[in-house]
Amino acid sequence: MSTDGGCFTGASLSAVDLIVYLYTRFLNINKDNLDHPDRDYLFLSKGHDVPALYGTFAELGLLDKDRLKNHLSLNDHIYWHPNTHIPGIEFHSGSLGHLPSVAIGVALDLKISGGNNKVVCILGDGELNEGTCWEAVLVANAYKLDNLIFVVDRNQFQANVRTEDLIPLEPLADKFRAFGAAVKRIDGHNFIDLHHAFSAYPFEEGKLNVVIADTVRGKGLPSIEERADRWFCNFTADEIDQLLLELYGDQNTLLTSETLVVR
Repeated sequence: MSTDGGCFTGASLSAVDLIVYLYTRFLNINKDNLDHPDRDYLFLSKGHDVPALYGTFAELGLLDKDRLKNHLSLNDHIYWHPNTHIPGIEFHSGSLGHLPSVAIGVALDLKISGGNNKVVCILGDGELNEGTCWEAVLVANAYKLDNLIFVVDRNQFQANVRTEDLIPLEPLADKFRAFGAAVKRIDGHNFIDLHHAFSAYPFEEGKLNVVIADTVRGKGLPSIEERADRWFCNFTADEIDQLLLELYGDQNTLLTSETLVVR
């Protein structure tokens, strides 16, 4: 997905550990219950991270790995943002700031109906410049939606500019607490930290749960980590081969973009 038109590789790699943890250890979502009323819900408000989501889907059997080759093809629905034609996608996203309110609607419905489902919404840190995000925090706390978790992918970048150089967000945890949320701040690439945080859900009765996950853009590929120009990437096939070597090491020198779609 990072070639032949490209995708948001750097941004996706900051969120992939979060997504993997949520789908494998926290959320009740699998290939057999995608339409079941007792399933949990994940909303990817940071929609351009969908390569991380589709890659996880492919690993877990929710999406045929071969379909990833159809990225940006007119013959499929796999492109730069989530599409509900892909099983497991609950809502379209891409216009930032919209899905917190959608997640609130689902969480409120579950509160009214007595459901025990968990609702998670992943937001980008730059996305928090949208006023609708903060309105959503106020509403979620007004309705005591402690079944809802906002997860902030805090990779310190908004598109190709550092957040603190554009519109500073810190002290971010204090801001969420001032709006009434219960907040935990963790290393978003540390699975022990992730487990400790999400195992404490709900953090406080009657309060919106917020996890601020400190992450690194391009995590796992040192040559593109924390680079402003590696938010969106369109690599050549040779560059992909070099990145695969960088990612997996010398023991995988035979792996190429021709033989490896998702490992």
